[in-house]
Amino acid sequence: MSAAKIKKGDAVVVRSGKDKGRTGTVLQVMPKDEKVVVAGINIAARHRKPTQENPQGGIDRREAPLHISKVGLAGKDGKATRVRFEVKDGKKVRVAVKTGETIDG
Repeated sequence: MSAAKIKKGDAVVVRSGKDKGRTGTVLQVMPKDEKVVVAGINIAARHRKPTQENPQGGIDRREAPLHISKVGLAGKDGKATRVRFEVKDGKKVRVAVKTGETIDG
């Protein structure tokens, strides 16, 4: 498995699907499943029956995982960019392909 190009806390842009063009922050990365959870993106509704803990029941809305290929790291201009790795000062850092700027490190 290769190193993660998208990490928790990154700002990302959705590249395809019903939320195409929207931006959000990565809440969780699931590298084994190749999925990410993004705040406010891919909201799924789950209908809940009334229980003793929740006598009202109702609809729970929360973020569902997206495939990692559907999101791209948001650059300074707000558009999606690919990520590559470079070694700078003996340290491996992520670099935006479009602009060449270091993302972290």
